[in-house]
Amino acid sequence: MLYRAHPRLLTPLLAVVLAVALTGCSLFGRDDADTSVAQPPAGSAAGGSAPEIPTTVAVGQVSLIQRLGADAPLRTLSVERDGSWQCLDCAGDGVTSRGRLAPEQTERLQVLLADPRLAEETDQVRRYRTTCIDALTSSLLTSSGLITSQDCPGEERPTVAGEILLLLTQATPAEVKG
Repeated sequence: MLYRAHPRLLTPLLAVVLAVALTGCSLFGRDDADTSVAQPPAGSAAGGSAPEIPTTVAVGQVSLIQRLGADAPLRTLSVERDGSWQCLDCAGDGVTSRGRLAPEQTERLQVLLADPRLAEETDQVRRYRTTCIDALTSSLLTSSGLITSQDCPGEERPTVAGEILLLLTQATPAEVKG
């Protein structure tokens, strides 16, 4: 129960719950999961464009959503099947970066995303709960589902998702700790 939850723990927990809920909703009622990609909002109420935070990804695509602590902004990295990537606010400076993975990185990423063990590493299957306060929280959104890990003492990253996270953070401005 969350009746006496510490306020600093509540924010990242609610972010993960929202991401899981959005992912869960998007997984049902779709006829073709291979071609469904979330469409970003057209714009904000102020007329500017809203950040593109994915809620679903197609097979072969992945998004990494990171937050360092409860008060930090979300950093979002989206990688397409061809290895092209876009990172929103990766350095915490509001800048959008773009690039492309090397061919061998793209090939390795596709092998990892197709690994059947990835489906067993989702938050839903693991019944994952965030436990650390002010830790780096990394959530991988794959076609198998959401896979979250935190940079906490004693927390082990899921094997396949951990390899994906390491590949993405070594090849892009995204961050890994631990």
